[in-house]
Amino acid sequence: MKKQHIVRLCRAGIFAALYVVLTLPFVTVTISEIQFRPSEALTMLPLLFPEAIPALFIGCMLANWVAGGAILDIFLGAVVTLVAAVCTWLVGKFVRNFKLSLFVGGLFPVLLNALILPGIWLVAYGQQEFGYWLNVAFLLASQSLVVYALGVPLTLAAKAYLKHTGKALAAEGASSTSSQRAEEDEKEE
Repeated sequence: MKKQHIVRLCRAGIFAALYVVLTLPFVTVTISEIQFRPSEALTMLPLLFPEAIPALFIGCMLANWVAGGAILDIFLGAVVTLVAAVCTWLVGKFVRNFKLSLFVGGLFPVLLNALILPGIWLVAYGQQEFGYWLNVAFLLASQSLVVYALGVPLTLAAKAYLKHTGKALAAEGASSTSSQRAEEDEKEE
């Protein structure tokens, strides 16, 4: 049981670090009104890994802080990511069809970020060059692209990895929720 907790803790640390590393090289387009964050592809991982929930929150907060965001944006932006991650995880828990859970689970990071972040930016930074609804449109487009074009393939690759390694974990006597989910989905297909 201890090994499983250590693996999850390490995985959470890796997810948080990846979020920061995938955000910072694109800082000119990750901390502006027209936002493109490749790190948002990781928001699909709660479908398979519950430990991704706090990792995404911490990673987003660190990325916003290092990029020089306003305090309100640093904290509330990360809270939006946290809420989206919890919702995505809930979809993975209750929607048994994995393909459907990929679509529905991706809606939360797309819609919550697109609808809430422009309001946070307005309060944190004052008048924006683009209006609220134009920012919503930009975020809907960029979040959809990142979540579905990068996040879905990432999640499918993670699921394939779990399917491959889940059997090894079960043989060692330490099964995880994510490896069990991969096995259940395999039986459905």
